[in-house]
This record gives sequence, C-alpha cells and structure tokens, in this order.
Amino acid sequence: MRQRRVGMLVAVLMTVPAWVRAQPAAEVGQAVQAATPQLQAWRRDLHQHPELGGQERRTADIVARHLRALGLQPRTGIAGTGVAAVLKGGRPGPKILIRADMDALPVREETGLPFASQVTATYRGQPVGVMHACGHDAHVAILLGVAQALAARRDSLPGEVMFVFQPAEEGPAVPGAPFGAKLMLDEGLLRDFTPEAAFGLHVWAGLQVGQIGFRSGPLLASADEWSLTVTGRQTHGSRPWDGVDPITVGAQVLLGTQSMIARQVNIAQTPVVLTAGQFNSGVRFNIIPEQATLVGTLRTFDAQVREDVIARFERIATDYAHAAGATAALTVVNNAPATINDPVLSQRVRPSLEKVAGAGQVVEMPLQTIAEDFSQFANRVPGFYFLVGSTGAGIDPAQAPANHSPRFLLDEAALANGMAAMLQVTTDYLEAGATR
Repeated sequence: MRQRRVGMLVAVLMTVPAWVRAQPAAEVGQAVQAATPQLQAWRRDLHQHPELGGQERRTADIVARHLRALGLQPRTGIAGTGVAAVLKGGRPGPKILIRADMDALPVREETGLPFASQVTATYRGQPVGVMHACGHDAHVAILLGVAQALAARRDSLPGEVMFVFQPAEEGPAVPGAPFGAKLMLDEGLLRDFTPEAAFGLHVWAGLQVGQIGFRSGPLLASADEWSLTVTGRQTHGSRPWDGVDPITVGAQVLLGTQSMIARQVNIAQTPVVLTAGQFNSGVRFNIIPEQATLVGTLRTFDAQVREDVIARFERIATDYAHAAGATAALTVVNNAPATINDPVLSQRVRPSLEKVAGAGQVVEMPLQTIAEDFSQFANRVPGFYFLVGSTGAGIDPAQAPANHSPRFLLDEAALANGMAAMLQVTTDYLEAGATR
C-alpha cells in the first residue's frame, strides 16, 4: 500500500510544472533570513553614500569586493563603473542574467532618516543634493544577497548566472550621451555569455510592503528626452512687432502637442504622455529674446505610435514657427525602449512569486508610464521585470511619497521580500532547466 501511495505521489508531481516544484520556499526563506542583517547594512551604507549616474565608483568597489569574496571574478569598468560576474553552477543547466541598477538621483533628501544622505554634487551645471530617491540602493543590496545565496550552493546549482550591476539607469549626465544598459551591451557585456532569460526588479512605493506587482506584455513605457529650440528675433519688450517672439511660439507649440495627444492619438488603445519639464528663455523682463528652449519627455508603449507622435510633434513645431516667422528644431533621444515582459516567461515565473508572497499578494499591474532601461536586456533575450512593494504598513500607497520624491521612504522589509522573490524566481528557473 505504501509503495502504491508513493507511486501516486510521483504521478501527481509529474503533472505539476517543473518551475512550481523546483525549489522549496522554505529553503529560500532560510537563505533570506540569514542574509537580512547584511541586506540592511548594505542598503543603509549605500543610502548614506549615494552617487550619481556614471560616478558610482564607491558603490562599484563595494560590489566588486563582495563578489570576489564569494569566489567570483568580476569584470569592472563596464560602461564606466558597471560590474558583472558569472557564477558557474556544479550541474549543467540554463544561463540567466540578473540585473540591479546602482545610481542615485539629483534630489536633496528630506526623509529625516538617521542615515539620510548629506551628499551634494553638480548635475548638468547646477548644484544638487544626491539621494537614492528611487531605491537603487535596495536593488544593489538585494542582488548582492542573491549572489551570496546562490554562491553558497554553487556545487548543486544548475546552469550559470550573470550578476549585472549597472550604472546610470536614470540617464546620462549629458543629454544624448551613451549610458547605462545599452552602453554595457555595446561594450561587449554579453560577448562571451548568452543568457536565455533576464530578470530584474524595482522597489515600488505604489505597492504595500509584502505585495509584488507584475504584468505580462508591456509593463513600463519607453522614455524619450526631447528638446525644442525656437529661434525668433530679439527686440524690446515694449515693441514686440519689431521682432519675433520665441516664447509665444514655444507656448503655442506646447499647447498644440497637448491638443494633438487628445485629438489625434488613439489613447484608448495605447497611452501616450508628452510633458515639458523645462522652458528656458531670456535674461531680462523687457527684452524679447532670440531663442527659447523647451525640454521634456515622451512616454509610449508602442514603437509605431512613438514614431507617429514624434512626426506630428515636429510638424506642429515647424508650422507654428513658420506662421510666426520663426524656426523650430526638435531633437528626440530615446533613453529606454518600453519594458515588455515575455508572455511565456511571465506565465512561468508567476508561480514562483506566489510561493514567496502568497497568491493574494501578487498583483497584476496596469500599464506604468515610468520607464526603465532594463528593456535593453529584455530586447536581447526574453525578460521579466517585477515590482516589489516598499510602503510600510499603516501608510496608504496612494498617498505615500513616490519614487523620485525627496521623501521617498523604503520599508526595509522590502529588502528581504525582494531577495526572496528574485531568489525563488532564479532558482526555480535554473532547476526547471537543469540537464539531468
């Protein structure tokens, strides 16, 4: 009878997808519990010593030293300050990539934390505070913890894992300059390593700590940085008819783009956001200047829609300028394509997330108009990117300071939750693809 029951159990297990049964959640939980004090220490140290994109030298040194202590041989200096290392398991299996971003933002911290940043720097010619206002300090700590846990079981681990610590996710210091994930790829990050899947995560103030957000297909928008220069003719402010006012033309163009989004783009099918974040012109109250410059961002989820909106934007700018006797020059630089989760990989990964968070805590997300250059990796190989709740109990996520706020406040339980989720996802994936 006992032998028959064992046979029935084996038969049942064979009907369960391999990625669901691959790695017991209890083993992941033990690894995370052991690492939690170190996760907190890493995160607080990095939070107190943030570095802007392209300047992450101290952060990269901490990462490289820890990877070496794990017996790995990290490559450093990729895309300036990027670090990568490959862990080879003791059993045959798939190759995967896990990525964390390292850079901070030009934001003056207002959290009041005992380990709050006091760092200042210069960004695009302006003095700024520097803060991990987006949570990349947490991402680095989480990936270091995952690397430590996987290295501890390397002899029984199937396959190979590339850990990627990426600089400058938030964009380049100089508009249009190469940066981040694309620059790492252009410099040969994957020349000798071809993963079959790439994974990434982001701590997210819009979710309660304990929740995990995901979406199959498009999740995050593409991000374009645009700059519009309107050239008119300078004159005295009391005699506008003697010149051509570029400020008025710039304002008309900006309003025209908003009408274009509302009346010419099918936003019921795919969202589009076009925002101006800067409008610079003139030096004196009674002089109409020669030039006005507008700078902003365009967010889309579809490549064809993006091209159509840019073409319409350029036509609006040119026509308004021509009508006024001015000229307009538009430049658009894509900082990140849309982040699109591979549908097959999404279906495969969701049970792993549910094992560590619980099915009721894995939330299907609506489209998010934020952007991420993890998409550069996901465009090379199937990718999966998920969000880890970081707003503490008793705080409404809808009212919590958002990522990029000077008051962005991470509940440090998100560190353990993020490590558990990523460790479960990666070990399940590797075990399911192990060559037996």
